[in-house]
Amino acid sequence: MVAKTVYVLIGQDHISKDIKIRKLRQEFLDKNTEQFNLDILYGKELNLKTLQEKLLCLPLNSKTRIVIIKEAQELRQDVKEFILNYAKTPYPQICLVLDINTFSLRKSGLKLQGSQDEFLKNIARYSHILHFKEAIPLDTFTLNRQINLKKTDYALRILNQLLKNGEPPERIMGGLRYSWQRDIAGAFELRKRISLLLNCDLDIKTGRLKPDFALEKLVVKLCCL
Repeated sequence: MVAKTVYVLIGQDHISKDIKIRKLRQEFLDKNTEQFNLDILYGKELNLKTLQEKLLCLPLNSKTRIVIIKEAQELRQDVKEFILNYAKTPYPQICLVLDINTFSLRKSGLKLQGSQDEFLKNIARYSHILHFKEAIPLDTFTLNRQINLKKTDYALRILNQLLKNGEPPERIMGGLRYSWQRDIAGAFELRKRISLLLNCDLDIKTGRLKPDFALEKLVVKLCCL
């Protein structure tokens, strides 16, 4: 299948947007050549020449390449104008994905937000516009809820985002323990969870595992209880 369109992902729910991007990658790219046919760019750093070069690159042993622009609300005006023209007749071998965080627009001021609204209004004629939630709480309570629902993939994504946001591993573990003491009624269930938590803490403190790997292992085991 050949991608012939532009996708615009709008909102702050980065986890759901990442799931959508992963589906696009699974749909259009082969795992064996994915690293050669995927470019991830960032709006604030992106200049027109770089974008043009990426869009002109031909896929390697694949029908399609994917070009993702993160933080696309930060794009320069000349790049926006080029994208608007490009979206009218996109290259059949390219799937272009714009990831726009609307929260940053509000922080940037009304003038920029108005300009962005005009950009979205114009590009909507030639692309798939997908709206996501404006916010999703990223804390250990949200993480614990997904663990309780046995949603391993979603829980790991929340964990990953917490770590990216600079949340210390010890605070994540402390938050989980607090959640269990508040929510888990069964003493046996609580002991099993705390035992896994203590093993994770030991893995980190002894250096057997890097903190992120130890926490991922913990989350997977908790989801399997």
